[in-house]
Amino acid sequence: MGKGRLRGAVTASVLAGVTLLSLVFAGVLACAQTAFDRPGGDYFSTPVTSGDPEDCALLCERDRKCRSWSFSYPDIDGAAAVCWLKNTVPARVPGSCCISGVRGAGVIEPRVEGVETSIDRPGGDLRNFELKDGESVEACKAACTADNKCRAFTYARPGYTGREARCFLKKEIKPPRRKAGFTSGVVR
Repeated sequence: MGKGRLRGAVTASVLAGVTLLSLVFAGVLACAQTAFDRPGGDYFSTPVTSGDPEDCALLCERDRKCRSWSFSYPDIDGAAAVCWLKNTVPARVPGSCCISGVRGAGVIEPRVEGVETSIDRPGGDLRNFELKDGESVEACKAACTADNKCRAFTYARPGYTGREARCFLKKEIKPPRRKAGFTSGVVR
């Protein structure tokens, strides 16, 4: 093998390595952000009857004009979840109402010890109750922890089982099922 061919093979290997690394880093950086909105740049919006932010990310993937997206959870007045497609990539701003991302970014749920995001544990209910305005998954988890009969919990965001957020305390640990708008956890 001549020097020219060897240099060409080394250059091709280096370029392939750089390309592979850029794809890996692009995948790491391109993830949706839970509890963030991207206001502005909207050119299309549609209700998301499933209430699942992954459906919004998929709409963006399938539309060539889409560069970023925001998903708004259902509101307490009964309005459906909404997907907003954007032809720009606006800066993100904190907002518990939303999940946002850029094209090519799937929805990555936050991982918190003892909390299962987008998971329902249907059945095995001990009792359930409506949460007060402003109470969140932490209040539901605390209620389960305080009740010795409670083994697990499921929190439903406002708009998913009714107007208000709802907490389901479980006397049995049932198998988890993926379901947008729900958060569960096993306490004991």
